Amino acid sequence: MQPIKIDLLINSRWIIPVVPEDSVFENCALAIDQKSIVGIYPQAEAATRFAPASVVDLADHILMPGLVNAHGHAAMSLLRGFADDLPPESWLEEHIWPAESRFLSEKFVRDGTALAIAEMIKTGTTCFADMYFFAEDAAEQIRISGIRSQIGFTVFDFPTAGGKDADDYIHKGLQLRDLYKDNDLIKIACAPHAPYTVGDATLRRIATFANELDMAVHIHCHETAKEVSDSLHLYSCRPLQRLDDLGILLPQTQLVHMTQMDDQDIKLVKDNNCHVVHCPESNMKLASGFCPVAKLLDAGINVAIGTDGAASNNDLDLFGELKTAALLAKVVSGNAAALNAHQAIRMATISGAKALGWQDQIGSLEAGKSADIIAVEINSLSQKPLYNPASQLVYTNSGSQVTHSWVAGRALMSDRQLLTLNEEKLMRMADEWRDQISPDPQP
Repeated sequence: MQPIKIDLLINSRWIIPVVPEDSVFENCALAIDQKSIVGIYPQAEAATRFAPASVVDLADHILMPGLVNAHGHAAMSLLRGFADDLPPESWLEEHIWPAESRFLSEKFVRDGTALAIAEMIKTGTTCFADMYFFAEDAAEQIRISGIRSQIGFTVFDFPTAGGKDADDYIHKGLQLRDLYKDNDLIKIACAPHAPYTVGDATLRRIATFANELDMAVHIHCHETAKEVSDSLHLYSCRPLQRLDDLGILLPQTQLVHMTQMDDQDIKLVKDNNCHVVHCPESNMKLASGFCPVAKLLDAGINVAIGTDGAASNNDLDLFGELKTAALLAKVVSGNAAALNAHQAIRMATISGAKALGWQDQIGSLEAGKSADIIAVEINSLSQKPLYNPASQLVYTNSGSQVTHSWVAGRALMSDRQLLTLNEEKLMRMADEWRDQISPDPQP
């Protein structure tokens, strides 16, 4: 029998496929052809079965699906560390929004998005959800880089540098959707900023578009206790109930943060089959509260994970977020067994893919799925001895251990070297923006 010709064969010490759950394969190979996964085979079998055009040998690595960062504001990487250690309302209204009013532009978004993408690729993210302004400029940087993304066009009920009013934001967003409707790596979502910045009429319109176009809705919700108390005062109901009344809670709705949840909130999310995006480090830094992840998982709710923007994190390393999420879930629930290592990995892979509507294509290393893959080197002093690869991945790893990255079979990083972006140029550009943006006074 003649060996089967394929594009790529990756031999790895360990493979965590995510599906089947809790599986770890040892000394196996991943076969890839025509942008897709062919299957996982013992290395000896793969050597005789396939005739690959290229072979990558990873002796001390874990091969796994690329990570899905389910919430962020990529261009805000240019505001990393700009206004640290402030309460959320002051941080946003007195520092971030004024800075954006001065500097936000198409170039700001292009440069900040490219910087963020480079950081994400180097730390293991192969797919991310973005929510910001000038989405068409962000989309162009995403296309150039080769990463996969859901781009949310942000909607407010008031003017910003990105739009005049709700009609303007929505019109531009729908045009962008038409432009990228045939792109396999880019999806366009509607991203109303939050219940407190978008009125009832606009939210109803968004619900109509989301239903008619089967378009995802990406929205900050229940981020702070003040948001909930203000809603009770203004609308006589909690924000989530208001969204339900307006038809926004849909199977394709992604609820970001959700730190303030009671049992009725959990029931609403469950009954409407919505997704929750957990951003633990941003929530902790802004003292916003804690998402009850263990309760949500026990209720059967899909929970993905995101970094939020670098202005409130301050990094886009999703591996760091996994460790924080796992530890925080144990403290919040009072259960040391809550959110184990494999569950945490699922949040950043198949659960993120499900939240973004991509679970049939990415999030696990299954035959027929897109070859969105990363390799993580597990060979440092702090990772020895190794008893459980999944546990080491969550509790001792950082994004700096990621050595290789592929999206749809295309290599975006090899041996820590970016292949589609110029790292030195991006670092110089970031310094130029720092010099232009005056440092924010600290308290």
